[in-house]
Amino acid sequence: MPKTTLTTSRFLICVENKGYKASLEKRKVYTSIPDTEALKHGHVRVVDVSGEDYLYPKSLFLPITVSASLRKAILKAA
Repeated sequence: MPKTTLTTSRFLICVENKGYKASLEKRKVYTSIPDTEALKHGHVRVVDVSGEDYLYPKSLFLPITVSASLRKAILKAA
């Protein structure tokens, strides 16, 4: 099984929200949008609770791997 990283994961879990408490919730799964330029600067592009995508420090998230059925359910709920 390939290792999941911030560059390949479509889903991230928030492990810290210091400085972003209004827009990020700890332990919540977020959808990420690939952005290699943002990664070069230490950020990830994430769709937050507002429904819009923003750049956040990558240190606030960890990548997760989900099954196909869970992936479908998460995307349907978004």
